[in-house]
Amino acid sequence: MTQTSIPKRDAILEKDTWDLTTLFPSDPEWEKAYDALETTISTFEKFAGKLGESANQLKEAILFDMSVSRELDRIYTYAHLKTDEDKKNQLYLGFYQKAMTLYTRISEAASFMIPEIQSIPDDVMKGFIKDPALHDYTFYLEKILRNKPHTLSKETEKILAMSADLAHTSSEVFGQLDNSDMTFGMIRDENDRETELSHGNFTTFLMNPKRDIREKAFFQYYKAYRDHQHTLSTTLSASVKKDLFYTQARKFKSCRHASLFNENIPETVYDHLTKTVKNNLTPLLTYLDFRKKTLHLDDLHFYDTYVPLTSDVKFDMPYEEAVDTCVKALKPLGQTYTDVLKKGLVNRWVDRYENSGKRSGAYSSGCYDSPPYILMNYDSRNLNSLYTLIHEAGHSMHSYYAIQAQPYHDHEYTIFVAEVASTLNETLLSHYLLELYRESPEMQSYILNREIDNIRATLYRQTMFAEFEVFTHNCAEKNQPLTLSTLTGEYRKLLETYFGKSLIIDDDLELECLRIPHFYSAFYVYKYATGISAAISLANKIIHIGEKATQAYLDFLKLGGSRFPIDELLSAGVDMRTPEPVENAITHFNNLVERFMDIYGKL
Repeated sequence: MTQTSIPKRDAILEKDTWDLTTLFPSDPEWEKAYDALETTISTFEKFAGKLGESANQLKEAILFDMSVSRELDRIYTYAHLKTDEDKKNQLYLGFYQKAMTLYTRISEAASFMIPEIQSIPDDVMKGFIKDPALHDYTFYLEKILRNKPHTLSKETEKILAMSADLAHTSSEVFGQLDNSDMTFGMIRDENDRETELSHGNFTTFLMNPKRDIREKAFFQYYKAYRDHQHTLSTTLSASVKKDLFYTQARKFKSCRHASLFNENIPETVYDHLTKTVKNNLTPLLTYLDFRKKTLHLDDLHFYDTYVPLTSDVKFDMPYEEAVDTCVKALKPLGQTYTDVLKKGLVNRWVDRYENSGKRSGAYSSGCYDSPPYILMNYDSRNLNSLYTLIHEAGHSMHSYYAIQAQPYHDHEYTIFVAEVASTLNETLLSHYLLELYRESPEMQSYILNREIDNIRATLYRQTMFAEFEVFTHNCAEKNQPLTLSTLTGEYRKLLETYFGKSLIIDDDLELECLRIPHFYSAFYVYKYATGISAAISLANKIIHIGEKATQAYLDFLKLGGSRFPIDELLSAGVDMRTPEPVENAITHFNNLVERFMDIYGKL
């Protein structure tokens, strides 16, 4: 019997890691930059009380604030990427904590700026905005001024800024527990090989064709969460209460309203999503029933929902081949797009493989003065890893185009549009693979199966998550307790509503609500569902219309954060204020299900 353990960080080849020397060539250089930025904090004082004197004075203050923010971004990015390499590394954990503290101190020092800008008389501000000196900051100022009803006195804003470090506590505790302290034991596979169960390979085990292996992986994985369920429910409850504190302090009508306000997203967008999805569960249930029948099961459990139904297809794609596949799939976006992407993916934008203590999952991150880095836990045996790579590449290329086209203060796009770029890439990948394997019903079936499962997870499941977030925050707003039983009880109800007619809800699945990192970023998850809806519409335009639609999409990427996200998507050709994009996504899902059942039936 052999054993496979997760390698330590120093066992990973340098070529397979991201190159952070573009941020700082060494740790001492980071510390030097940290010290230098720390000395500039007191400079904010010279602008206090003077922002309304002239347009030029206001511009000077904005430029100084932006220069500090830009350098802080560089310092923070290095610290958070280094600590995510190995959560057990105390040196970089210290760097991260110092960066967060510096962020809080700078926020505190700059906290006078927004209230002071908002206190400038309307007629004076109108004159300032027309002044050539502030021409490039019109949208920046518009966002500040629309927040006027939710901005407090200078003294109160300073206190709120001071609380920022404390506000992250629940999220940081969850992250450390989830990524560093929790272990899941060893799993023996069908080849009598023992492998350490982890966040990175959990889904791979759920895809195992042997039911006893995936069942064991499921219950063994969730045992760790059951062992920590009281702590995890407390950290989640604390995070919701933190959201309520800032909502009430800033005089928003609800936590959801507060979260959607900054991006100027109408709450009807959220409501259209949840209502439309919940009213169209039939394609989902049809698929789950087909899955149960195909697997010859009397009952379908969660651990039966990942295994490919086309089980005789073996998938093994090394990272370098995955990069080439991504480039070919994204050919409709043009050679400039694919040339830049390939160069980045093979030249150390990406931290490729799992190591002990590394942050689970995947993301794209960076700053205005760095490449758009990607954290991965790539597994060549898992088709989802290929899709994750092209997903994160979408984020990274969005960042690349935005930084190339926009000044610092307008480059950062919002999360609402971020998920469009990533899921559009996934849709183009599926289209490419289905064409590539058009003569192979087995591969077509395999790819359709995966695409259906992805939309199921992104559209239906994330919408269910979105409903859960509304419930937890409503409880807090009504002063109702958020106990372990309250959280898991409501989560079970949602599971039964969305999947219960076709899926057996095991008690351990209730604990899923305690392991979702995005629940610590309030009202984030719905953006995956709206994002995939917009992405499917845009991808279909690119595929069927061609160059005109492609150029509109690339222009959309270049907008960065220079407009509100609804307006940016309108410019690309999608109106998220209506249910239509979500309805189109459900129709697309239904068509995939029907196509899959037809092809599978002919195998």
